[in-house]
Amino acid sequence: MNRDRKRGGEETSPHCCGPISSLPSSLFPLLCQSTNVPIYQGLAFDDNVVNLFQALLLGVLQGATEFLPVSSSGHLVLVPWLLDWPASGLAFDAVVHWGTALAVVAYFWRDWVVLVGAAFRSLRQRSLADADARLAWFILLGTLPGALAGWLLEDFFEGMFARPVAAAAFLLVTAALLTASERLGRRQRDLHALAWPDVLLIGLAQALAILPGISRSGATIAAGLARGLRRGDAARFSFLLATPIILGAGLLQVVDLAQVGDLAAQAPVLLVGFLSAGVVGFGCIHFLLRYLQRRRLYPFALYCVAVGLACLLVALVRGM
Repeated sequence: MNRDRKRGGEETSPHCCGPISSLPSSLFPLLCQSTNVPIYQGLAFDDNVVNLFQALLLGVLQGATEFLPVSSSGHLVLVPWLLDWPASGLAFDAVVHWGTALAVVAYFWRDWVVLVGAAFRSLRQRSLADADARLAWFILLGTLPGALAGWLLEDFFEGMFARPVAAAAFLLVTAALLTASERLGRRQRDLHALAWPDVLLIGLAQALAILPGISRSGATIAAGLARGLRRGDAARFSFLLATPIILGAGLLQVVDLAQVGDLAAQAPVLLVGFLSAGVVGFGCIHFLLRYLQRRRLYPFALYCVAVGLACLLVALVRGM
């Protein structure tokens, strides 16, 4: 979601300018024109932001789309726009994010115990002979592109592209990535066959998810398939690779929450969002890992195409 926030009042999407103004004139207005829809309603979490039903729906949406390859950022731009809902606010954004963070940590905690232990042993022994130790350090390597992109470029890209039309267009890009990976991937290797070029490419794919509408899990799973991983292994590595990024972003949001006033009055809404995001996120991780053992990514690609085209049509009808 857009992090370019102001204290108090509303901020509407500005007309874009600056470095990307060199885009073709026919594309530039479509991606960047003002929607006149509030993209943030201030740091305070007041009674007019979301109600319990909206909190439940947005929590379910975050939990599902964070892990299914359909782009959480795209949906969290498009759904409030389609339903004409106000922005959810910093506090709510933070708690649903922590709900999904809890889900991925809870699901893979045994893996992380093994991986962290193996990483420390490799430091003591000064050896990467152990497959779990290599995987642990590969996860660290793969995290770097996304972490750097988020730190250096997130505000720039979200400020430019966190618009409904752009999010819908990038959903079509996600669909193309999923389709291409299914058609081109060999699907013969497991996680322990990864090499550092594979990991770096998957990490770069994760960095693409800075663009709303590009699915983080979709991009990393597609990159894993393109490097020859089996579907289940590509999905597992995608989720393991996401864990440090999700936790790191959550820690930054905790720092931001220090600026928010009294949260006690909004505890029911925050709790509903947190629990729904966590429970649904956990279930979607389990579902996708089992699903990809025998099935392909094409249904998710078709879904992205359908939602993307439908939203572009709505934008056209609304004259955006």
